[in-house]
Amino acid sequence: MMHKQTLQRALHNLAEQLNPNSLIHPILNSSTCISLIRQCKTIKSLKSLHASMIRSHLHLNLFFSTNLITQYSSLGSISHSYSIFSSTQTSDVFLWNVMIRCFVESSSYDRAVRLYCRMKEYGIRPDNYTFPFVVKACGHLQDVKLFRVVHGDVIEFGYEYDVFVGNSLITVYGKCGLVELSRQVFDRMFDRSLVSWSAIIGAYAQNGFYKEGFSVFRMMLSERIKPNRVAVLNVIPCVSSEADADEISRIIVDSRLDSEQSIQNAEMLMYSKCGRLDIARRIFEKIPDKDLVTWSSMIEAYAQADKPIEALDLFKRLKLQKIQYDYVTVLSVIRACSSLGSLRQAQFIHGFITRCSFQNELVLETALIDLYVKCGSLEYARKVFERMQKQNLISWSTIISGYGMHGRGREALDVFNQMKETEKPDHITFVSVLSACGHAGLIAEGWSCFDSMTKDFGLTPTSEHYACMVDLLGRAGQLNEAREFINNMPIKPESGVWGALLGACRIHSNVELAEFAAKSLFELDPENPGRYVLLSNIYKSTGKREEADRIRAVMKRKGVKKAAGHTIIEVKNKMYKFVVGDKTNPQTELIQKELEILMERIRREGYVPDTNFLLHDVEEEMKEKMLYLHSEKLAIVFGILNSSPESVIRIKRNLRVCGDCHTATKFISKSELNPSSYAIEKEDDISVDVLAKWSSAMPMAKDSSVFS
Repeated sequence: MMHKQTLQRALHNLAEQLNPNSLIHPILNSSTCISLIRQCKTIKSLKSLHASMIRSHLHLNLFFSTNLITQYSSLGSISHSYSIFSSTQTSDVFLWNVMIRCFVESSSYDRAVRLYCRMKEYGIRPDNYTFPFVVKACGHLQDVKLFRVVHGDVIEFGYEYDVFVGNSLITVYGKCGLVELSRQVFDRMFDRSLVSWSAIIGAYAQNGFYKEGFSVFRMMLSERIKPNRVAVLNVIPCVSSEADADEISRIIVDSRLDSEQSIQNAEMLMYSKCGRLDIARRIFEKIPDKDLVTWSSMIEAYAQADKPIEALDLFKRLKLQKIQYDYVTVLSVIRACSSLGSLRQAQFIHGFITRCSFQNELVLETALIDLYVKCGSLEYARKVFERMQKQNLISWSTIISGYGMHGRGREALDVFNQMKETEKPDHITFVSVLSACGHAGLIAEGWSCFDSMTKDFGLTPTSEHYACMVDLLGRAGQLNEAREFINNMPIKPESGVWGALLGACRIHSNVELAEFAAKSLFELDPENPGRYVLLSNIYKSTGKREEADRIRAVMKRKGVKKAAGHTIIEVKNKMYKFVVGDKTNPQTELIQKELEILMERIRREGYVPDTNFLLHDVEEEMKEKMLYLHSEKLAIVFGILNSSPESVIRIKRNLRVCGDCHTATKFISKSELNPSSYAIEKEDDISVDVLAKWSSAMPMAKDSSVFS
């Protein structure tokens, strides 16, 4: 900071050389004064300089006033900036532009727009520097109506074809979800810069039009325009295949962008999205100085690819680095833990969050609620919820959804009614409560909630809400009512609606209606393997083997592959994975021996193997043995063999639990086994908990004393 006497002497010399009423400034003197302004790094020092300028009459110079306005704004005092601006009473468009820009940069978007409107009222003509800032303000305000007015002004004042203004319009239309208008602006531009191409590619990527975005990128290359970092980062989300990823990777090398860390991070996510985690990991390991984004991106890639163990191992490595991680990284770790269904890991991450101070604590607490729900511990989920300093709609919806997934619809409705006392439910909340009613078979309550959306809260049901109602009716066996409900929908049924109907047909073995639902599904969602598998299983369960074979053949012809099923179990702080017929475990022989004893025992209690879940054309006895080798049963027996009294055995499936395993597990939970008995709690499509009285409780992690 400049000494006060030195500052005053410099200003005095400057004032002697400069006529304060003149708008023409000697370059040297202007540079000197601007340098003094920019050297002020605090509001106090800038005020001192400003006072000296007033005494020297230098504040009357508009050029200096403009720099004062900018510096005050950069130091966080937009009020001082506006005070100087108001005192000038000038019609100089440059000064108005500076003030509008300061409002935008300080996130005072509404004030920026109001100043622009006042500018027009005073008859001051905006120029091509005015509109980019005003357009940006409109984008942040998400006011499409106002944005269209500003676009009209752009045309009226003759800046429709200005490249800078056009780039701003493309970007903001994209942010507002109006990508078709972004393209119209782009197509009308006479001169397109690299920024123009990057903006339209980004607009497509932001709105999920990946095919169009990649097509525009190729069009840009065909016009021999070399992409820069922004263009590459914008097109990477549009990549959907390994071949496209390889093409982008070559372009990155050719453009000499391969050493930029932001590009490397994006490349990792690009390859992981295309299913090539091996390449993503190779890129990760080659980055010499990994930043937090690098680590978080790779952890998130593993979490999204349902590879939780790899994600957690990487997080352990990150903890050894001298890098301050943030809540985004922790959210990825929570997502990975959710895939494991490990209560011990959930308690570990909970303790870690408790010890560390993170921003967005509300987001993390809500994620923890969801994590505990998926680990089968509603008790812990409710404790986190009740200890939150503040709950929002998302946290309320999460706990409601948790009760629903565990089949505890009455409790979900109680929480919903409690929420309504302080919060107005939104669309997400109603999805949670309707889903809860469906899982618990609460038909009357579900209809009441659905009707109240419009009647009591003015909400228009979306496709998700209609899907919940179809699921509610279908689970209850009211398939004809469900079909009639779909026929009377005021909107076109989407894949979620037909998927709910198909799932209901699986429960109640309604082949005719299943074929009707599947036909619409295959048109709307042809790449989803779950739809084909579900229809195939319906055919199998009703003895239609040829039709089941035909569906499998269609899947093979279209290249639609079902994800390999596996079951994860945690025993004595270690994670074990089982697949069907698994023989990799060292205890394989003992597991199979004990499994045969267990299955014979529950058969005597009424369990009948459902061989319809097998497509293989083999003898009935062989089918039963094949059913015994499903990964869920192997994992349960392994847990029983390796645990001690009073523990909880939790298994986690990556796919829907098969009907036979579901039935068998219920019998295991009710069976009186010597010297133990079992209880089961099923979490629909998420996990199965077998409580074994003679199994030991998992050792609590050091970080697990979070509720003490």
